Amino acid sequence: MIRQWKDQSSRIALDFTSIPMGNDLCVVIAGGDAPHLGAVAVAQARPSLQDSSKASATTSVIALLGHKDDSIARSVAHTLAAKLNKNVVVCCGIHIDRITRDELDSIEVTVNSFCDSYPQEGA
Repeated sequence: MIRQWKDQSSRIALDFTSIPMGNDLCVVIAGGDAPHLGAVAVAQARPSLQDSSKASATTSVIALLGHKDDSIARSVAHTLAAKLNKNVVVCCGIHIDRITRDELDSIEVTVNSFCDSYPQEGA
């Protein structure tokens, strides 16, 4: 089932869409003044290298020239792959003119909240 979340913090609106693809998951994160495709991350779930009883993931990222969406894409893909024990792709593009440090921090909090609240069952 396709799931959608929306979050509006001050002048920043973020849209999250998750699309199951068989046993895998695709997540699209877009928002700000000009949603776009800035970075793509793919994460493959695996046992942790330090403690094989814990889940982790191997994550790779491609960022388009001049875009800084890679840290969000990587974080969400890695976190959800480990949490859900499945392959996860994240496409991310958030553009905000004259963004402030507080707004960057707010986006990070929102993204972390999305990952924390993502259901483990029925993903």
